[in-house]
Amino acid sequence: MSSVGPVVRKGSTKDALIESKDQRWHVRNRVTLVFGSNDVEDLEAYIYKPNGIEFKTIKFHQAKSKAVEEILDNSIDEYYRGHVTEIHTKLSTDKKTVTVTDNGIGFPVDKVAQVYTEFRTGSKFKDEETDEKGFLYRTLGQNGLGAAATCLTSDIFVATVKHYNSKMEQTYEFINGALTTKKTKPKPFKGASGVSVTLTLSKEVYKNNEISEDLLRKRIIDLAYNNPGLTFYFNGEKYHFKKGLFELALRIDPKSAQLIGEDIYIYEAENAKGKKVKGKIDFHLSLTLDQRSEEREKFISFVNSTPTFDGGFHHDRVKRIFINTVKEKIERAAKKEKISVVDNDVLTGITFVMGITMPNPRFESQTKRKLVRDLNLEKGIEHFMADNIEKFLRKNKEFLELVVERAKSRHRFQELKDASLKGKKAKRMRVEKLLDANERKDRNLCTLFICEGDSAIGGLRSARNKLYQGGIALKGKPMNVMQASINDVLNNQEFMDIMSSIGLTIGVKAVVDDLRYSKIVFLADSDVDGGHINTLLVNFFFTFWPEMFEQRAIQFAKAPLFEVITDKETLFVESEEQLEKLKKSAVKIKEIQRNKGLGEMSPEAFKHTLNREEFTIIQVEDMSSAKNTLDICFGKDTNLRKELLLDTESTGITASDLAEPKKGAKGTRKSSASMKAAQSKGGSKAPAKAVVKAIVKVAKATIKTKAKAKAPVVKTTKKAKKK
Repeated sequence: MSSVGPVVRKGSTKDALIESKDQRWHVRNRVTLVFGSNDVEDLEAYIYKPNGIEFKTIKFHQAKSKAVEEILDNSIDEYYRGHVTEIHTKLSTDKKTVTVTDNGIGFPVDKVAQVYTEFRTGSKFKDEETDEKGFLYRTLGQNGLGAAATCLTSDIFVATVKHYNSKMEQTYEFINGALTTKKTKPKPFKGASGVSVTLTLSKEVYKNNEISEDLLRKRIIDLAYNNPGLTFYFNGEKYHFKKGLFELALRIDPKSAQLIGEDIYIYEAENAKGKKVKGKIDFHLSLTLDQRSEEREKFISFVNSTPTFDGGFHHDRVKRIFINTVKEKIERAAKKEKISVVDNDVLTGITFVMGITMPNPRFESQTKRKLVRDLNLEKGIEHFMADNIEKFLRKNKEFLELVVERAKSRHRFQELKDASLKGKKAKRMRVEKLLDANERKDRNLCTLFICEGDSAIGGLRSARNKLYQGGIALKGKPMNVMQASINDVLNNQEFMDIMSSIGLTIGVKAVVDDLRYSKIVFLADSDVDGGHINTLLVNFFFTFWPEMFEQRAIQFAKAPLFEVITDKETLFVESEEQLEKLKKSAVKIKEIQRNKGLGEMSPEAFKHTLNREEFTIIQVEDMSSAKNTLDICFGKDTNLRKELLLDTESTGITASDLAEPKKGAKGTRKSSASMKAAQSKGGSKAPAKAVVKAIVKVAKATIKTKAKAKAPVVKTTKKAKKK
């Protein structure tokens, strides 16, 4: 082992001054080591209101609060030992003098000076002492510092002890941090035993020695909730609670407050001498839930009646078990919805109220604001949560549904953000399939026709007003967006082309005057497929831009089903009923041509269709009812559709309406149970005609169409030539 080398120093050196300070000097000059910060700080906490609680940022002086609380804590410890039933606290009108009195058994009067002026003096050092039942004592004080530190940092500290066993009373007055001591002679007393302490904190130590009345009252009410059965008085106000911390939860929100559980966990251990001892931990956990809140979870927690403002092990463990259990319960639903559940989905809006009473709690510091890990406490929490959380969730299935909905909303919000970025990029891209209107200055005059198939675009190209009318074609049926994610919609080229052509972005409200087209007109074949396409397009626009219906921007164009050539003119007929009326009239019909689709229409029929003054406007009288109807018709729950279609009283649909029409002698009928109304995605086959009919009948209650063009038959003086 090499030796330590010498240091070459120049000149003489000066020895460090070695000093010895007494405990009075030390606590008064290093008060933060015992009581915490000696400055005013902002603390996220709460204050009590007459009928509730207000969470707010409060101005908090840790050291002053702790100095007074040490005296209160001594009385609470006597309550834990079974000796106290009442604690009285008074604050003077100048807010500088506090008196705390209990009716405990006191202690020998010859120990008063030692208890209040010397550190490491007290009755709570034997952490492994047990009561008459063999359980470890549960106390707040453990270090023999608190009361002495309060006395040594007070200008005036008066202690009157009435010792129950000796029946003797004595008063000590400690002045200027116990530099001066006065005392009365011991004497017998009558009435209640106990301890009374009156103190005025040192202005020299604490700078401002006024005590906050609101925070002292808060501390006393906290103690009353933590110790049901123990009566507290503050300046004459009485605080006594029978249900303990659950009453605190009820005070936060009486409607949503629920008790998760109150249990006792008993464990066995060995003390330092190898003797077996028992420990008892009392647990209380309640919660309230504000479903409308977007704030993160809050904790009101106490360990042996001390508020753990900074949380600690008990917060972390309870929270993690709660979250994991909830996630396990909704795992199947999350997979079905293709969503991930994060911690905030579970915890948002919850306020936990937790109380733990245990032997020898271990805190991070003398301030007792943060609890550290303890093996017996960990086992106790796991045992408590395993016994109670399952019961709570079984009774609160709606809470699990809420968590799933939050996850879906968050997922949707993220998709909307992505959609907004993608939509902005798409607006700058050219849409190859778009037959654009040529108007550049006033796009508010332009109408976009969404057509069924490329063949329809051919007819529209030759018949349209090129300045004000544009068109874009669909391939088959569009996607049912209600059963698709936003990403699915964004990856659908046809919908992206439609959005880019109009200037729409998912997640951004549509203002018609700012769009590239002020009218969006659906132009589909006059058959079941065409009706299905129109309903799916309504679903698309209503899902993402319902305001466009309020702005009267979404419309239908009715194409003639028949072109009737007479001896004088060509008539355009929109339905079979109109055709039958025409046949019974005096008109001489030379030829009837049925248009199976838009591709078979003559140029004149196309011009007639496109050049109407007004198209059929889709009006929504009740947005909420319309959304509900579309949810039923297009949502994932097929049972809702079955119930709706079978509800003949509300819809007026008969059993024959719900069956397939006969197809010759070999035709068959299909029951409504086999019909998936408006459920198919792009490219799938059309639903049964009767189902479309049913959807239209139901939708009439909430979504109405209105057109000013009333003529059942439209004439043209020019003879139609087939394309």
